[in-house]
Amino acid sequence: MTTRTLEDKVILIAGGAKNLGGLLARDFAAQGARAIVIHYNSAASAKDAEATVAAVRTAGAQALAIQADLTTAGAVEKLFADAIAAFGRPDIAINTVGKVLKKPIAEITEAEYDEMSAVNAKSAFFFLKEAGKALNDNGSICTLVTSLLGAYTPFYSSYAGTKAPVEHFTRAASKEFGERGISVTAIGPGPMDTPFFYGQETPEAQAYHKTAAALSPFSKTGLTDIEDIAPWIRFLVTEGWWMTGQTILVNGGYTTK
Repeated sequence: MTTRTLEDKVILIAGGAKNLGGLLARDFAAQGARAIVIHYNSAASAKDAEATVAAVRTAGAQALAIQADLTTAGAVEKLFADAIAAFGRPDIAINTVGKVLKKPIAEITEAEYDEMSAVNAKSAFFFLKEAGKALNDNGSICTLVTSLLGAYTPFYSSYAGTKAPVEHFTRAASKEFGERGISVTAIGPGPMDTPFFYGQETPEAQAYHKTAAALSPFSKTGLTDIEDIAPWIRFLVTEGWWMTGQTILVNGGYTTK
């Protein structure tokens, strides 16, 4: 059986500048990764990306930040090509990219739907495609989805609805890439204590989400902390490689499936 660790690995993290992606980059560097490619979406995240690159280098790994809007296939292809040019073929690829829209179906415009689909579904599909082509054998791919895939709730139709296809992409990719020893998983956190959450929610909704999980009383904020998710992703891309084709909800009992 192949031993899978982070030691000497090349890792690409889409959305790796801050929040969960930034924590993963720092964690992987501390665990012995050789090089980490840190993708970020726009100039607004450039300083976060630079700080994460500096932290990764301080921990002893090589690092490179790459800006790209991943809503086109060409941009995703170039991201992987640039990563390979810098550090060689990656061993692990993680996609934390996503966009939330909380809005009634009757009020969602075509432009809003198209943007949600491009960010949450299209970019994930082409990320999986390019990762499957680029990764070394016995690698791992993990995509961030959402625990709302297990919820019965209004107003998140375009968010959960455009994350839902990633479950199917994950299953198909795991079957197709399995012959090369590549595991493919998706992980669905509950609402996380990051700006990604607070920008969408009213104070009343925030209060609800902070009490909705079975284990909310044992969380610092009642929400899912990024520190609760990082160990699971680390496990899935290393010792947990035998788990493939699965979407796993890690949310303290916020929703179930």
